[in-house]
Order: sequence, then structure tokens, then C-alpha cells
Amino acid sequence: MSKEFEIVREFEVDVPPEQVWAAITTGTGGYLWPMEPPEPREGGRGPFGSTVVVWEPPRRYVNRSEDVGMPTQSLNQLDHTIEPRDEGRRAFVRYVHSGIFTDDWDTQYDGANKHTDFYLHTLREYLTHFAPAPVAFAQVNGPATSAVPEALAIAARALGLPDGATAGTKVSVRGPGGRGLDAVLDYREAEFIGLRTERALVRFFGRGRWGAPFGISVHDFAPGADAETDGAAWQDWLNGVFSQS
Repeated sequence: MSKEFEIVREFEVDVPPEQVWAAITTGTGGYLWPMEPPEPREGGRGPFGSTVVVWEPPRRYVNRSEDVGMPTQSLNQLDHTIEPRDEGRRAFVRYVHSGIFTDDWDTQYDGANKHTDFYLHTLREYLTHFAPAPVAFAQVNGPATSAVPEALAIAARALGLPDGATAGTKVSVRGPGGRGLDAVLDYREAEFIGLRTERALVRFFGRGRWGAPFGISVHDFAPGADAETDGAAWQDWLNGVFSQS
């Protein structure tokens, strides 16, 4: 049964509004995934066939898709409002994701709600630590055996992440090829883990409760970083973890 939804988040970040604007319009690979930049005008083409319905740089950007192309959703709208704080040295952001889910509303809303928190946290990490550096982005998914509720716990053990480690903790984990990685554990919730190294943001998505395989996104800001190399390394790690689970 079709039903409307709305997810609202508000936060402040220690960068000027113009940097937030650049991230959400042309720099999405730094925290989400690379998307075609919107045409810079009202009525222009936005990402994934959406339409730009508000274009007021650097204050407000809204895009809307009325034919989403997915069986579980028929309407999708993303609304970003950015306001200056402290004479423009900081920014206040209000983000509203709304639309219509057409199947299993509770599951779809739960997934979108929790992913929103992780993605917006990653946006703040990108803005605070890496923007506007160029990014090499890689995204990989685990095998079918990773589509289980305990997938994140399995991955955390493979990383060697201490059970009691909380967000903000400095950790040393085992990455691809058993290579040690020194990082800050910048996010840890029931379905998500975020690691921030000196050169990258590595994000772990335990999507088993929503029936999807485990996923990893790598946002690599090192000079000369190669997305294909990053993706292949983490894919091997992921396949190894879940072939043994």
C-alpha cells in the first residue's frame, strides 16, 4: 500500500555554506557516491533523471523524481537548506527526504531513516577533514551469504575491531591482505561502521536486516588514488570474510 514518508535532519558544521553547497551539488563522491551534477537552474535535470525544483545557491537546492523507476518507491524528493552561522564561518543545514514508498513501508522507512544518519555523518566527516580534495570512489558488495542480520558483527571481527570500541576511538584494524590500518572509528551503530584514516573514509554497511548484501564504500582522497585498485582490494577482503562465515 502506498504511503508518504518524510525524514528530517538538522545539523551545524564548521565550514562556510559555500563548501556545503559544493559538496551536495558537485562533490557527492566525497561522502555518498558520484552523481551527475544538476543543471544549475530551476527546471534543470538533476541526478538519476530528477528535476531541479529549487536552485538558490548557496542557500537551497531541491530535486524531485516523480517516476523513480523502483517498484518500492513512486516519488522521491531531496530538499537541502543551508544557512550561514558566525558571519559565514559555519553553516546550518536542514535536510528533508520525502516521497512515497509503495511496498513494505516500515522496512523501507527504517532503512532510509538509518542510512540518512550515516550518510549525513559522512558528509560532515568529508567537509571537516577532506573537502575539497578530489576523491577516488569505490563501492563493493559481498556475496549472498552476507545478507544476514549478523553481517556487521562478522565484519567487525574480521577487522579486529574491539567489541567495546566506540565512536571517536583510535583503532588499528586488519584491512585487505591483512594489512594494518590505523584509523579513527568515527561511526558505530547496529548496522554501520565508519573508519577515517589519514587519507580515506571507509564505510561498512550491514544491510542484512533489510534483505541486502553487506556493502563497503571507499572514499579515497590520497593523491593518485585509484578507485579500481581500492575496489578490488576490498572486494577480495569481503569475499574472504563471508566465504568463511
